[in-house]
Amino acid sequence: MEHPDVSEVSLQQLLEALADPVRRMVVSQLARADEDMSCGTFQAPVSLSTLTHHFNVLREAGVIRQYYLGTAKMNTLRTDEMEQRFPGLLSAVLAASVAEGEAGAV
Repeated sequence: MEHPDVSEVSLQQLLEALADPVRRMVVSQLARADEDMSCGTFQAPVSLSTLTHHFNVLREAGVIRQYYLGTAKMNTLRTDEMEQRFPGLLSAVLAASVAEGEAGAV
């Protein structure tokens, strides 16, 4: 799996990744988790194959990092890197999701 250098991620790419409510739900669940999460542990109103697409979009936009732990594909937020590149943006999106009452939001 390739992970982009966050310095190469454009604001447009990041905003497009976070515009989708399912992807915001994934990001929200990761943000409130005490540890990295495997792909199969997310609560989402889509099939696993569709969820895989959403993980790919988030990874390509630099929002998450994925790695294998045995046979499980794990997900973690790249919070510090995102904060350096786009200060306050990720936390603002998460706060807005909560304010709108999105399911699965932090």
